[in-house]
Amino acid sequence: MATSVVTGGAGFLGSHLCEYLLEKDHRVICLDNLDTGSLQNIEHLRDAGFEFQNVDCTEFIDVEGDVDFVFHLASPASPIDYLRLPLKTLKVGSYGTHNALGLAKFKRARFVLASTSEVYGDPLVHPQPEEYWGNVNPIGPRGVYDESKRYSEALTMAYHRQQGVDTAIARIFNTYGPRMRPNDGRAVPTFVRQAIAGKPITIFGDGSQTRSFCYVTDLITGLYDLAASGEHTPVNLGNPHEMTLLELARSIITVTESTSEIVFQALPLDDPKVRRPDIGKAKSLLAWEPTVPLAEGLAKVVAFERKNQSHTQTAL
Repeated sequence: MATSVVTGGAGFLGSHLCEYLLEKDHRVICLDNLDTGSLQNIEHLRDAGFEFQNVDCTEFIDVEGDVDFVFHLASPASPIDYLRLPLKTLKVGSYGTHNALGLAKFKRARFVLASTSEVYGDPLVHPQPEEYWGNVNPIGPRGVYDESKRYSEALTMAYHRQQGVDTAIARIFNTYGPRMRPNDGRAVPTFVRQAIAGKPITIFGDGSQTRSFCYVTDLITGLYDLAASGEHTPVNLGNPHEMTLLELARSIITVTESTSEIVFQALPLDDPKVRRPDIGKAKSLLAWEPTVPLAEGLAKVVAFERKNQSHTQTAL
């Protein structure tokens, strides 16, 4: 039985990864300090093959026994979080990545870094291939996240080249699905929460900026496939189907059958105008591409959120 360590394992992506690894008969050690993660995300995983440890990976990391994979997902991952926690975001990208790589080196495990499409910044090349170096404002408000991930990629490659650690880098594009926090500031959970409540859907800017949304099960499959490969250089993981935020809002109104109107607010500084992955590398190396259509994925998110709200009201 393989053993996987998942930092940030109680977060949105981390909890889905822990769940998938258990389905693949891995022993899973979930490390999380619960800054943005939640025990509620992993409460259904408490079984013989799963272990949770309340650990801040910016401190020294150690686990008992053999480890085959270290998945480093720990980090605030939405603008509302990394603007609230700028220093912690920088520390988890630097110290946290260093400590997770040190664990992988000591255990001779394969290390998988969850990087982000944010390393491309507000891109001048479209769609974004892995060879593109990006257009990032290093001192802007988003820079704490963008630069922490760019640094973590550099550190990962340095450990691979100098220390011989078996590493992989996933550049993750916008991902959505159940267990996203309704108030985390990202488009899908925000629009869904507003639409279900019949409140105005708030779009920053004029809604013409584009994103590409990948359902979480597709993303996790790609992350697992990357871990099982021998690739060391960055690989884009995301859905190449591009749409405007205005189109997303209208899709969510349709799925929820909401009466919400759409209102517009000022665009945040350095907000990317376009975002779409070139997934040619993932297709050729991993034989991977997303399969879940947006309407199907959104329906699952809406059902999850309505069930959650029903449970909350019942508890009250």
